[in-house]
Amino acid sequence: MAESEKSEKTVFCTIIPPHVLDHLAQTDDPRFYEPARRTLEHDGSLRTRRRLTARRGVYADSSAGTPSETPQRTIYDARCVETLPGTKVRAEGDAPGKDATVNRAHAGLGATFDLYLKVYGRHSIDDAGLPLNATVHYGEKYNNAFWDGEQMVFGDGDGDVFLDFTIPVDVIGHELTHGVVQHTANLEYYGQSGALNESLADVFGSLIKQYALGQSAAQADWLIGAGLLGPGVDKGTALRSMKAPGTAYDDDVLGKDPQPATMDDYVRTSRDNGGVHINSGIPNHAFYLLATALGGNAWERAGRIWYTTLTGGELEDDAQFADFARLTVASARTLYGEGDAVKAVLEAWRQVGVPTA
Repeated sequence: MAESEKSEKTVFCTIIPPHVLDHLAQTDDPRFYEPARRTLEHDGSLRTRRRLTARRGVYADSSAGTPSETPQRTIYDARCVETLPGTKVRAEGDAPGKDATVNRAHAGLGATFDLYLKVYGRHSIDDAGLPLNATVHYGEKYNNAFWDGEQMVFGDGDGDVFLDFTIPVDVIGHELTHGVVQHTANLEYYGQSGALNESLADVFGSLIKQYALGQSAAQADWLIGAGLLGPGVDKGTALRSMKAPGTAYDDDVLGKDPQPATMDDYVRTSRDNGGVHINSGIPNHAFYLLATALGGNAWERAGRIWYTTLTGGELEDDAQFADFARLTVASARTLYGEGDAVKAVLEAWRQVGVPTA
C-alpha cells in the first residue's frame, strides 16, 4: 500500500487506555466516576465518528517546495468545550503568553519536531513539513489527550486523578508519533499490530523526553506520563513503565497496571482493541533492554534501529510482534553490521519471549 493511501485511514489514539477509565467509572466517588464516564462517552463517540467520516483536511498542502527546518506550530484554545480547533491563541514565532498550558503544548510540539528532524532527518510527522496544530483546554475535566489523524487535543484532567495533559512531554511525543506511524507503516489498531502501534508511540515519546532533557539510557526513568497523576492517586508514578511493565501504578482508585513484560503473560482480550495498551508492554520492554544494553543515548543506535524498521517500507500494517522483531534484527545488521547491536537486539527479544527467526 502506498504511503499516501495508508495515511487516509481513520485514526483516533488516546493516551489513557479505556480499561483505566472503565475502572474509574465504576468507583463510588463522583469526583472520579463523573469525569471518567464523560470521557468514555466522548471517546467512544469520536472513535465511531472517525470510522465513518473522511479526513477533514484541515492542513494546508505541505508537499510543495522544500520543508522548513523549523516547525509550523499553531495552538488553539477550546475554552472547555468540545469544539475543534477552537480559538487561535499562539502561532509560530509568537512569544510565550501567560497560559502555561499553551506554552507547554507549544514546547512539546517543538521537542517532538526537533527529535525527528535533528536525529532522524524527518521533517515533521509526515516528513513533508506538516504543520503541527494542537488544541488545549478541551472539554470539561476531560481526562485524555489524543491524536485524531490531523491534530493534537489536550484535556485539562479532572485535577484529582489526572492533571493537565500537557505536563509530560512524552505524552505529547507519544500522541504525535501516532501520526508518524499513520504516515509510514500505519499499523492496524488491533491486537499485536495495534500493540506495536502503541509501543512505537511510547518508545519515541520516551526518546523525545530523553533528548529534550539530555538524558542517557542509564539516566532515563523509562516512565510514560510521569507527572500526570493527580493527588487522588496514592500509589502510582506514571501511566506505564518500559523498564518494569506492570509496576507503574497499583492504586485503589486507578487500579493495577496490567501490562506484561514478556510473552509468558500476554493478555488475550477483546477489550481495548485486543489489548493494544496492555500488551504494548512487551515490545516496550524489549526496547528498554536493547537501549540499556547498548548504552549511551537511546535515540542513537537503539532508536535508529526502531525508526529504520518503522519507516523502511517492509513493515506490513498487520505485523505481529515476531514480524517486527525480525525486521529490527535486519535493520541492526544493515545499519551496524554483525556485532554488538545485532546481538543486543536478538537478546532483547529473547528476554521478552518474542522469536526472531
